[in-house]
Amino acid sequence: MTADYFAPHGGHPGQDQLLTDRAVFTDAYAVIPKGTMRDIVTSFLPFWEGTRLWVLSRPLTGFAETFSQYIMEVAPGGGSDHPESDPEAEGVLFVVEGTATLTVAGAPHELTPGGYAFLPPQTDWTLHNRSQDTLRFHWIRKAYEAVEGLDPPDVLILNENDIAPTPMPGTDGKWATTRFVDPADLRHDMHVTVVTFEPGAVIPFLETHVMEHGLYVLEGKAVYRLNTDWVEVEAGDYMWLRAFCPQACYAGGPGKFRYLLYKDVNRHMALRPASAAAPQPRRLRPAAQ
Repeated sequence: MTADYFAPHGGHPGQDQLLTDRAVFTDAYAVIPKGTMRDIVTSFLPFWEGTRLWVLSRPLTGFAETFSQYIMEVAPGGGSDHPESDPEAEGVLFVVEGTATLTVAGAPHELTPGGYAFLPPQTDWTLHNRSQDTLRFHWIRKAYEAVEGLDPPDVLILNENDIAPTPMPGTDGKWATTRFVDPADLRHDMHVTVVTFEPGAVIPFLETHVMEHGLYVLEGKAVYRLNTDWVEVEAGDYMWLRAFCPQACYAGGPGKFRYLLYKDVNRHMALRPASAAAPQPRRLRPAAQ
């Protein structure tokens, strides 16, 4: 059964609405509620036609350090023949509404809701909306950290609905992760997964770890522990968690609580400024599906 993913549609609240909302921005975490994703806060990108986007996170002092995350909204007929301007950027696309025509090394692929694509740096790709409906998808970008002796990872084009979730040990499947990348494949320096909690399921301890997180709630609601605070979140909300920010949650029901999760993985901790010389990624061959 195909999942139902929440996506913002913009618009503006009426003048009769109270200012009160749930947005929080701290040094340890941020909560960007779905109600803040309005027309007035959209952005635009060079070489993208018929497209606007919501920027959920970006590298910034006191905010995200390793990645940026957008929700892209592409009108029928829109798209780009030059989507990525940074040759060192890798990307993950995850479709939540509509159909994307993704062309990689000349080969077209249709991404429908649940569609996932991993695009290594220097990949030749384009993306267009050739349907009659608006396309909305997440685009997560990271500067790839090449390692001498490791080839760059391959292009991956998959769909969440074709992948069996992996249950967390000891949870009877109440907490599970849908993985698009083999965790043992050390060519990858980031993972983007879908995490699912059944109603009433919990993270039963305060996770405290080096990975930075971006979490977009695809479905359901929960109460989340972020550092010293409990916050309520629901479908359409976004959370950023700094490395080592304590975190846990209770899934509230009545349905599943699901989110798209980013984390940085599989690399030594940097001991020098990011501007120091680093190995450059090898140029990729045409993509393999």
